[in-house]
Amino acid sequence: MRPAFFAIAALGMLVSGPAAAQAYDPNYPVCLQLYGGRLTAEYIDCSYTSIPQCQATASGRPATCIVNPFYAGPKKPPKSRSYKRRQQAE
Repeated sequence: MRPAFFAIAALGMLVSGPAAAQAYDPNYPVCLQLYGGRLTAEYIDCSYTSIPQCQATASGRPATCIVNPFYAGPKKPPKSRSYKRRQQAE
């Protein structure tokens, strides 16, 4: 029974093929989701700074613009240490 199980599991791994991972770029707030057709694959391109910019690219294509769920937001500058020293001195 055990060898049959492993044979079926190995066959399933061979048939399934490699998994495709989709990476969202956390540096941009808007993504273009392009729907696949017969000749093209479906993919997501997160390289847009605004919805209108993305919509201009999506115009006339089977695509839509979405808000990036993994957008990290703008980077904040590090706080100055001298401010903390001034507070402690008071």
